[in-house]
Amino acid sequence: MAHLRKRRRRRLNPRFVALCLTAMLLAAGGALWWVNRPLPGEGVALPDYVEEKLLPENPWSRPGTPLKTISGVVIHYVGNPGTSAQANRNYFASLSSGTEGTYASSHFVVGLEGEVIQCVPLTELAYASNQRNTDTIAIETCHPDDTGEFSPVTYDRLVELTAFLCKTFKLNPETEVIRHYDVTGKECPKFYVDHPEAWETFRQDVSAAVTALGEHQGR
Repeated sequence: MAHLRKRRRRRLNPRFVALCLTAMLLAAGGALWWVNRPLPGEGVALPDYVEEKLLPENPWSRPGTPLKTISGVVIHYVGNPGTSAQANRNYFASLSSGTEGTYASSHFVVGLEGEVIQCVPLTELAYASNQRNTDTIAIETCHPDDTGEFSPVTYDRLVELTAFLCKTFKLNPETEVIRHYDVTGKECPKFYVDHPEAWETFRQDVSAAVTALGEHQGR
């Protein structure tokens, strides 16, 4: 009878096993980091001119939903001529009762005198920009009259704040600073929808301010 040939057992290469184990550990570690990675707005130190007056957590104006991505800044106007940053912040806070059934808020409000109030942390989304709530920072801006044009002091502060955010989150002012109008077609901010050239000037001013920030930090 022919002898049956014994099949040789292949020995696993120790180096191959080690490489596989290392790859598995790295993949598991990467997945764990991705799940627990810090939010982009976490630990950001805001400029001194920003006054923190956070809204109470509630389903209507500050749901506490994490803002996991920041890929743009959306500019709004309050649509209520002559009102202050504090008045608009208080309006957002009043929505917490749910009586009006309205979802609305903003990360920041820039006032008539150039004051800035933070209403929602940069680590949470605000109810301002519809489908772009999940990846943008919202700025509401006060204005003195029905035209919706910002006063010089308000405009300058808005440029300064927007430039700071662009610098912090590595955003391009020419493409990633947008109007509410660019998201939904809503006439907001009104003056800068009615006058597209003024909007382009604003974005150019923000770009120049970002450059100036970089030069100042490089000294």
